[in-house]
Amino acid sequence: MSDPMSASVSALDSDPKTLASIREKAAAILSDIDSKSAEGEAPSSSWVRGVGADDDRQQDVTARCQFFDRNGFIHIPGFAGESEINGMKQQMEDLANKEWDPAAKTSVFRTDHGQTKAQGSDDYFLPSASRVHFFAEKDATNDDGSLKPEFANNKMAALNKAGHAMHIIPGAFRDYTTSKKVKDLVRELGWKDPIIPQSMYIFKQAKVGGEVTSHQDSTFLFTEPRQTCLGLWLALDESTLENGCLWVRPGSHKEPVRRKFIRNPAHFGVEAIQSRRNEALGDTSQPQMVFEQLVEDADTVPWEGKLPEGSFPRCEGLFGNGFLPVQCKSGDLLAFCGELDHLSLPNCSEKQRHTFQLHLVDGPGAGILWSKSNWLQYPEDEEFLRI
Repeated sequence: MSDPMSASVSALDSDPKTLASIREKAAAILSDIDSKSAEGEAPSSSWVRGVGADDDRQQDVTARCQFFDRNGFIHIPGFAGESEINGMKQQMEDLANKEWDPAAKTSVFRTDHGQTKAQGSDDYFLPSASRVHFFAEKDATNDDGSLKPEFANNKMAALNKAGHAMHIIPGAFRDYTTSKKVKDLVRELGWKDPIIPQSMYIFKQAKVGGEVTSHQDSTFLFTEPRQTCLGLWLALDESTLENGCLWVRPGSHKEPVRRKFIRNPAHFGVEAIQSRRNEALGDTSQPQMVFEQLVEDADTVPWEGKLPEGSFPRCEGLFGNGFLPVQCKSGDLLAFCGELDHLSLPNCSEKQRHTFQLHLVDGPGAGILWSKSNWLQYPEDEEFLRI
């Protein structure tokens, strides 16, 4: 983010009237969504199972499943307890202290225009599919990749995220992932054979936590013949306007996936991609991953991979394009479809905003296949965790 934009966000944070106005507008929009969901007819089909595929759909579909299918997301207060949250935070701290040596390797994670260069050409990113690797904030590192002096004695404060296999490590993350309440929720929302390709711990650090630009999760977690990605976004800290809560665009889950983050055939070669191997059989001077455009008219969502124009300083551009902020208490869960457009603004406050995020898809038991061109592929002898 440029300095002028950061300054605008700081000014927003210091203006209680502006924040109150944004909250009031958001509450009014959500109230309208609630009313329409309560008064309207139940969706005729499940988002994940598709139109015409619900002949055996239960007649007693829950109200929150209907809300989810209609709007593309659902906010569930108090989904995780304090002991679960503390356990995840402690496990994350232990992992970072024991396994991350910034002096040996510091990779930066980005979602802006520099994403293809940062992730698509990073040998540290690709193997993180089935391991836990650590990625720093872009504003926490020097040009040579080293941490800035202010993080010398607090390397945790420099982290953007850890991923992408938190859920397979014994401990608090796996316990939560395989808990009865997660399994029950996923099936309530319509998933038949849920498998977990990815999990992440997002830090959204105080002062330096960067924006996450507009995107659809199915861009990175593509399934065939239809999209089945489900994001389970668990707030480990209070998530507010000031520290970068999630903004969602209700109803956008009915739009197609706009682009796909794929293994670059020019780098890997078609044979390696089809066999899901990490071996590069092509031109290794080419980036490992690239974006493939799937929608011809990209102007329909001109803010893809960016923030909508007018997002600052009072969020008019976000509201004007249909986005809604969803503030959460610690322990609250946001569940949303893979095609839902969402983003978050920078954290320029004094408070961190940690989250644990699971991404599930339906598996072969539901007639769904994981795309071979997805960036994330496990080694041939390993399978995604099934819950």
